[in-house]
Amino acid sequence: MNVQPGMVAKKLGMTQLFLQDGTRVPVTAMAVKGNVVLGHRTIERDGYTALQVGFDEQKPSRMSKPQLGQFKAAGVAPCRKVQEFRVPADLLEKYPIGSELPLDMFAEGSQVDVQGITKGKGFQGVMKRHGMRGKPGSHGVHEYFRHGGSIGCRLTPGRVLPGKRMGGQMGGDTKTLQNVKVARVLADEGVVLVRGPVPGAAGSYVTIRTAHKTAVREVHRAARGQK
Repeated sequence: MNVQPGMVAKKLGMTQLFLQDGTRVPVTAMAVKGNVVLGHRTIERDGYTALQVGFDEQKPSRMSKPQLGQFKAAGVAPCRKVQEFRVPADLLEKYPIGSELPLDMFAEGSQVDVQGITKGKGFQGVMKRHGMRGKPGSHGVHEYFRHGGSIGCRLTPGRVLPGKRMGGQMGGDTKTLQNVKVARVLADEGVVLVRGPVPGAAGSYVTIRTAHKTAVREVHRAARGQK
């Protein structure tokens, strides 16, 4: 489980950067400015430690009274998106309730984990969903070009095995990209640029947090150094 601090971001879309040597780098722009701490989860009260973060202001008229009471207690404006991030107990004091998460949490060149919901594509066949090649377009083949072939197992076991690749609903799944490199941090605009694509459509919410595997490697490296 990733227990590194993170932020909620809004995917703005993709663009490109040019390095000093002229290399073109495709990047995804994500707006992260405005992440505020709404609450703390503690071991004594909740059984785990986490930061409750709000992002993207919402009209108070679209919130229920209990929700408005939560934001009023934290001293922040109502937020459209609320997300919890599991963190160690010592980080709760670093980010008090009502404070805004700093943008320097992500340094240029560091690695992060980005999680989002992929674009929904509806019901799709096996060629688009699983990359099957289909059937030949000649030698007597007709009305079978984009089929997946046989799915049966004859007498034994006499049923279709679970996990068989077939047509079905595609997209709309939660996906996590690990060890994505931060290409640039635009502090004035509150935007983070990461290399490559990010799951989700433009305008959707994603979570970005320090890479779990990188943090684990650093802990192991420090432990070996102490020995």
